[in-house]
Amino acid sequence: MSDDLEIIRGSGNVFRDLGHPDADREQLRALLAARIIGVLDDRKLTVRAAHELTRVAAADFSRIRNAKLGRFTIDRLMIILASLGQQVEVTVDVRPRRAGHSQARPEASAAWRRTERSVSPVARTLGEQ
Repeated sequence: MSDDLEIIRGSGNVFRDLGHPDADREQLRALLAARIIGVLDDRKLTVRAAHELTRVAAADFSRIRNAKLGRFTIDRLMIILASLGQQVEVTVDVRPRRAGHSQARPEASAAWRRTERSVSPVARTLGEQ
């Protein structure tokens, strides 16, 4: 066994590094879920207590705690954070992808344009609370 290790610097997005489709969306959902978990932990809230406080299903909080995020949209996670009294601020930075990273699929681009319009009012609403 060799002691030589190759160190590879990650991109900052584990989903992209592992080749997941829609890696940026997955990263954002994971970050939002981590914030929700952080609020629950800071307040020592059980999933049932979080349900009583927010009227969000206890099962949803359980799914978030277990990182089962497939059924959550980004805006749904933002709304849950807002219901926990958190202010959510969205900043968008658009730049060309670096060589070697997957190119956006046309259908993903169309979905992004729809999402972009639907998220903006949510972001404004969350900022006003």
